[in-house]
Amino acid sequence: MNKKFHIKKGDIVRVISGDSKGQEGKVLEVLVKKDRAIIEGVNMIKKHTKPNSANPDGGIVEQEASIHISNLMLIDPSTKKTTRVGRKLNDKNKLVRYSKKSGEEIK
Repeated sequence: MNKKFHIKKGDIVRVISGDSKGQEGKVLEVLVKKDRAIIEGVNMIKKHTKPNSANPDGGIVEQEASIHISNLMLIDPSTKKTTRVGRKLNDKNKLVRYSKKSGEEIK
């Protein structure tokens, strides 16, 4: 079964609930099997790492943790406000995402 989400990698989203509520960022990765996404600069955690070739001293590294898809809302590129996402066929008979607020197609 193919899962379809309202967000994709590269979209700008806002967190609508949880500890990071109100923060905005770019989607770095969508974890389809877990229904989660990693957002740039949002939901930061501190991870303790052993010394390795990338980080020879080891120590504490700060990185983004994933957030459940349901806690994210897409930001409409034209109005810069959060919007719900719909799907419709465009003039070339291709299924595209569109903003429910402005009616504009989301690239």
